[in-house]
Formats: sequence, C-alpha cells, structure tokens
Amino acid sequence: MSKKFYQHIFEKQQGIEAVPPNEIIASWALRLIHLLYPEKAEYFPDSVTEVEKAFMFLEKELVRIFNATKACAQCDNAEKAKQLFSTIPEMYRVLNTDVDAIYEGDPASRSKFEIIRAYPGFYAISFYRIAHALFDIDIPLLPRILTEYAHSKTGIDIHPAAEIGEHFCIDHGTGIVIGETSVIGNHVKIYQGVTLGALSVDKTMSYIKRHPTVEDHVIIYSGATILGGDSVIGHHSIIGGNVWLTKSVPPYSTVYHKSEIEVVDQKTKI
Repeated sequence: MSKKFYQHIFEKQQGIEAVPPNEIIASWALRLIHLLYPEKAEYFPDSVTEVEKAFMFLEKELVRIFNATKACAQCDNAEKAKQLFSTIPEMYRVLNTDVDAIYEGDPASRSKFEIIRAYPGFYAISFYRIAHALFDIDIPLLPRILTEYAHSKTGIDIHPAAEIGEHFCIDHGTGIVIGETSVIGNHVKIYQGVTLGALSVDKTMSYIKRHPTVEDHVIIYSGATILGGDSVIGHHSIIGGNVWLTKSVPPYSTVYHKSEIEVVDQKTKI
C-alpha cells in the first residue's frame, strides 16, 4: 500500500474522537438490566443500601459514557443521566408487563424466570426500552448502538425511535424488523420474520412517518410484511403469516394469505 493511503488513514483518525467500543456501551445496559432483573445476574447487592449504590454507580458510569462519546456536546451530561434514571421505575413497570405478555402468550414458557433469563424477545425488548428512554431525552448515537447490539445477538431489529406500548410480546423473534416511525399499541404480539417497514426509502423522507401504525390487541403472524406510514392495522385484528399489506385494515379484521398447496399421493402414480 502507498504512503498516500497511510496518510489518508492517519488524517481520518485525527478527525474522529476516540469513543468506547460498542461492547462497553452495551455492557452498561446489560448491567442495568441485571440490576433490575437479578434472574439474569451472577452477583446481587446484599442490602437496600447496596442496591442504591449500584444504581448511583451506573448513573455515574453513564455520565462517563456521555462524556467519552461526546454524543451530546451541548448537554449537561450529569443532568441528562439523572433525567434518564428518573424514568427507570416506569421503564421497569412496563418491562414487567412485557414479561407478563410473553409468559401469557407462549404456552411453551414454564416460568417468568425462564423468559427473563433465556428468551431473545425479552432481551431485545429490554434493550429497546433503555434505548428509547435515551432517545426520548435527545441523546443521539447511543440508542442506536444499543438496539443494534441487541439485533446482533437476537436477529431482532427494533429502531430506538419506534413507539411501542405496554404488554408487548415477541415470540421466537428472529428476523423481525420494526422501523423508525412505527407506532405499536398495547397488548400486541409479533412473531418471527415480521417487517414493519417503509414503502420506499429516500433520504428526503427522514422526517416523514414512513412505517405502519399497529393498534391495540393485534397479532401479526410470521413472515407478514406491513409497509407504509399511512398503513394502520385496526385494533383486535389478526394478520396471518406471509401477508403483504400496504394499506390500512379496520378493527377486528382477519387478514390472511391464500395459497394453494397440492398434496399428491405418490402411490397413485405407481
């Protein structure tokens, strides 16, 4: 390689601030999840005072991450971290409704401990809830790092800006895509391979609602694709597997993909 190439790489490095690796940022979120859900943790605080200290340490750690990443150069990072931690009790309440939804919605689940410890759907949702809380207080970059880390671990891609209500159930989950401007109500259940996407992708559409709205008590089965910012799935609807939708459906709808499968008895050919 030429000296000119090395010079280009060096100059590029000089223009970028050193930031912690994504794994370090994700480990902060994991430690928060482990503190909220000791079912996932190896070690536990041994008193209420120690629990309080653990939260205080994580808050200070978040300030250090804010400072190191310079994600919000004009922000009072200590105040932003305090603002985030003030939302944690409500976040925890909502996450508990997600655990309930997965437990009630999956006949194969044996306990809530199992869901918290082992289910990729809960893993992705918990990262999303933290990332969305950061997004809500106008912290750039970090929310996307967190949801993409969860995406890499689970195959579930939830944009941190998406708005998702309570009692959210992801079953199996691999291949789910929930786009930036998606709006999902309460008591919604989504299976693997579902896409809530945009009809078209263009940079000029950055500030336009491009992704669907899913109202309360909707079930979307595997492989369904729902596209477009004007597409609204009415409450209490069921969207069947492999359905392709680019328009709204009214409440209490059942939408299914009709295909023909022919089974041939090989014995009749003999």
